Amino acid sequence: MSVRKLKPITPGQRFRVVNGYDAITTDKPEKSLLVPNKRSGGRNSEGKMTMRYIGGGHKRKYRIIDFKRDKAGIPGEVASIQYDPNRTAFIALLHYQDGEKRYIIAQNGLKVGQNVVSGKSGIAPEVGNAMPLSEIPLGTIISCIELRPGQGAIMARSAGAFAQLMARDGKFATVKLPSGETRLILANCLATVGVVSNSDHQLLVGGKAGRTRWLGRRPRTRPVVMNPVDHPMGGGEGKSAGGHPRSRNGIPAKGYRTRSKSKASNKYIVERRKK
Repeated sequence: MSVRKLKPITPGQRFRVVNGYDAITTDKPEKSLLVPNKRSGGRNSEGKMTMRYIGGGHKRKYRIIDFKRDKAGIPGEVASIQYDPNRTAFIALLHYQDGEKRYIIAQNGLKVGQNVVSGKSGIAPEVGNAMPLSEIPLGTIISCIELRPGQGAIMARSAGAFAQLMARDGKFATVKLPSGETRLILANCLATVGVVSNSDHQLLVGGKAGRTRWLGRRPRTRPVVMNPVDHPMGGGEGKSAGGHPRSRNGIPAKGYRTRSKSKASNKYIVERRKK
């Protein structure tokens, strides 16, 4: 994968850095796996705006992704690596031997024509294969991890994300997550071997405000320029300094821990993420 810096033939392209899309093999999605994706514009069912700074953006169709990888023991051939407008990672279209087609999150190094498989036993820990944490060798780099058996992957799914399997003890496996947190996860939860694709995503530069609008994000007003009635950090003459950074509801930001001390899942966290 690579990125390209564009020549400044327009002001909006002067600082633009785009994806090389070397890994992408087709620009036509699989129609049977597309569903409509309606935008809310930040409004609730009553039509009231409940989330600010959302609206506009390019139309998208949602690609149905197989996060559960529950087609056990049946090899699937990678037919293509595709772009997905709904996520930062690339996706891979699998053609299974029984004729079914499914999308999965693509891992780095996944090639067209390669076979991937998911299941419990007799599966090699190779890139793209999904297997329980109990079957994966210690020290392996993994991604797309379940938190509860059968739930489907919910952790380490974005571009370039990965976790590491550190240890196993009884029915739990110790996993170091992308945030730096070390956590106990049930060993019968599935995970996919390899790093999530498109790791160069963090190097991209929009180049102009309009490109953010295309993603459906409206301009965000900084709290310090608001009035006191609108935000705790608003008001004052000119550029007023001082005060503590806090949310619109008065909850301190930048280092203040909001996690409940009595949360049930605290006992599964071995080491908290670094600040």
